[in-house]
Amino acid sequence: MRRVVFNQKGGVGKSTITCNLAAISAMEGKRTLVIDLDVQGNSTQYLLGEKVTDSDKTIALFFKETLSISLFGNDKGSGLESLIHETPFPNLYVLASHPDLEPLQARLESRFKIFKLKEALEKLQGFDAVYMDTPPVLNFYSQSALIAAHKCLIPFDCDTFAREALYTLMNSVAEVKADHNQTLEIEGIIVNQFQKQANLPRLLVEELIAEGLPVLESMLSPSIKVRESHTVSQPLIHYAPSHKLTDEFRALYAEIHK
Repeated sequence: MRRVVFNQKGGVGKSTITCNLAAISAMEGKRTLVIDLDVQGNSTQYLLGEKVTDSDKTIALFFKETLSISLFGNDKGSGLESLIHETPFPNLYVLASHPDLEPLQARLESRFKIFKLKEALEKLQGFDAVYMDTPPVLNFYSQSALIAAHKCLIPFDCDTFAREALYTLMNSVAEVKADHNQTLEIEGIIVNQFQKQANLPRLLVEELIAEGLPVLESMLSPSIKVRESHTVSQPLIHYAPSHKLTDEFRALYAEIHK
């Protein structure tokens, strides 16, 4: 199963959600891959403890090589296996981001390489689950992930402006589905930073549910433990296995795997 975590708004917890769900998947015994398509590389740093400086060991090299197809069919960009890094956590792997993604984007768009990630993932062997972290904008990389994914998870941070943008985002996903990936499904909206005692977040969530949007029952509370886990580069299942937020991530993982 390939999942993409996507929102066109920054700061909604995409990388945190991606890495923590993937870490639980790996803890459950599934060989799990995180693909970091955000040039900021937050998922890469969260799982590896540092950014990867050598672009020849990142997703950037894969995309560079898709531009090197010759007249004689020498498609060097057909494989991902050699670019994947082991993390310190059993069964958990990462395909790292790199700043070179930014200058590559225009060339990739002009050469219509939007399906290359999907093609490569369909050839990739040995992984039970793939989670893709995306940039906070509908660009070449987030579209590539949506085309390659089976399911889309949408983080929502209980902000009035985020609510207004939600329909635009869902329309964008629906357009990708209609044009490029008819099997893509919105698996659910993940309510993040949810303060159930506060009126505004509760009202916003109630409105989304009343409007028939696919809000997941499992919601994530705000916690300083998240920032602490970022600092030590350990997903919560490893850093604070008995914490309330870790239990909420477990519940979220269980809900999407019903």
